[in-house]
Amino acid sequence: MNFHIMTLFPDMINNALSESITGRAIKNDLIKIDTVNIRDFAQNKYGHVDDYTYGGGAGMLMQAEPVYLAYKSIIDKLPYGDKTENKKPRVLYMTPQGTPFTQAMAKEYSKEEDLIILCGHYEGIDERVLEMIVTDNVSIGDFVLTGGELPAMMIVDAVSRLVPGVLGKEESALYESFYDGLLEYPQYTRPEVFMGKAVPDVLLSGHHKNIEKWRYEQSIQRTKERRPDLYKLYIKNNDEKSKK
Repeated sequence: MNFHIMTLFPDMINNALSESITGRAIKNDLIKIDTVNIRDFAQNKYGHVDDYTYGGGAGMLMQAEPVYLAYKSIIDKLPYGDKTENKKPRVLYMTPQGTPFTQAMAKEYSKEEDLIILCGHYEGIDERVLEMIVTDNVSIGDFVLTGGELPAMMIVDAVSRLVPGVLGKEESALYESFYDGLLEYPQYTRPEVFMGKAVPDVLLSGHHKNIEKWRYEQSIQRTKERRPDLYKLYIKNNDEKSKK
């Protein structure tokens, strides 16, 4: 899978994603990270890609042309180019005004061959180019960051984990939080007793059916306590499934 990230800070992204699971995935050619520096497409000798906003207001706005030219440079490298409406890559714009990112969205994006992620900065980006190229406005939460780089890296990390071969064991992704609508159950490792706290007996029993039942019950309880919104949705979805 290929991630194309349009940014003003490519080193920030390359350095962070070269570590841990994403770093190994890159080395094993399971994913590719193509960072495109929007500043390389500035139409002035100073490398400026921002200007004052029409109508006044605080801060500077990223200009449309450098962003569009950066996007076009990515499209022109793809095998299918920009020749057909039926084969255009998804373009994700990181913005607090977007749809809140979920595990379901990560799963959907992981099926793409190419995913373009646009990182804004300053006060945002000229609306005209966003209307031209963006397919998905995506938010990682109801708060404002300096730029879109951190959200972009979070998207890459979450999506990469679902690409076949990236995780050591395929079942690793199956039992993580949100996969089936529930939070993940608590987990333990050695020693069996730590500062007077023992590992639950059922996990030492070797009885896989009982362990599976215990983990499911713990996921239910944890979701109900920590994320009642998810718990209600889980109950609703399961009720609907049972009626079909």
